[in-house]
Amino acid sequence: GSVVASYPYDDSPTHRRTGVYSKSADDEVFKYLAKAYASHHPIMRTGKPNCPGEEEETFPDGITNGAQWYDVEGGMQDYNYVWANCFEITLELSCCKYPPTSELPKEWENNRESLLAFIEKV
Repeated sequence: GSVVASYPYDDSPTHRRTGVYSKSADDEVFKYLAKAYASHHPIMRTGKPNCPGEEEETFPDGITNGAQWYDVEGGMQDYNYVWANCFEITLELSCCKYPPTSELPKEWENNRESLLAFIEKV
């Protein structure tokens, strides 16, 4: 996990593990939507999720192109965009895949304004 808004494409023509910006035809729209979410999230907007074991990982503006972060072949985000014309971003909301129940109220507060801002853009 991490705390970042990721946008298409997740797959790249070279299939290198990381570091390849895979630009879609709607790249500016995806960046706009990802920033709309990230800019309202208190951790995501810093671009420094500070996840255990990945303390040096950063994401400018709290967003990333999927393939630039890491290449995913055959992912749903790309499939839905290419075959269903569905504009979706992937939200990584926590360093922990399964946060304890006691942390859920804090996670809700971290994401509430981001969700509202994102819905307004839709």
